[in-house]
Amino acid sequence: MVGPPRYKLADTAQQIVGGFLLAGPFVVTEEVWTLARGMTRVHALATAVLVAVIGYGALYQADDDRDPDSEAEVAGLPLRFLSLISVAFGSVALLAILLNAPASFLQGESLFEQFEITLRVVSVGAIFSVVGAATADSVF
Repeated sequence: MVGPPRYKLADTAQQIVGGFLLAGPFVVTEEVWTLARGMTRVHALATAVLVAVIGYGALYQADDDRDPDSEAEVAGLPLRFLSLISVAFGSVALLAILLNAPASFLQGESLFEQFEITLRVVSVGAIFSVVGAATADSVF
């Protein structure tokens, strides 16, 4: 009998590929930066919660082979889920920094405003990045 799939470093590598693949277009799209300007902190927080719900559902509700209770945990959360969330938010943030997107799209804003809007962009981009990351983790 074969047990449930165990989390391995290769799973994170797959998540990274999927996460970056879908994060890229949102980091360089002016409409996303404009949308983020109009968001409040509550919108950003709600979006971040949505990312977690989508990620958890994609990993454990859509895939019957995975059991979150049988996986390695950190602070009571499955390691695979924590990796997924880190990749979803991290890939968007890293691309924004590497491409110097805040300076390009937020000219005239103070550094603090650039930082705050960039966090909102990360929350929006992570919605799509988490789908790519979870899909890659499940398919490969």
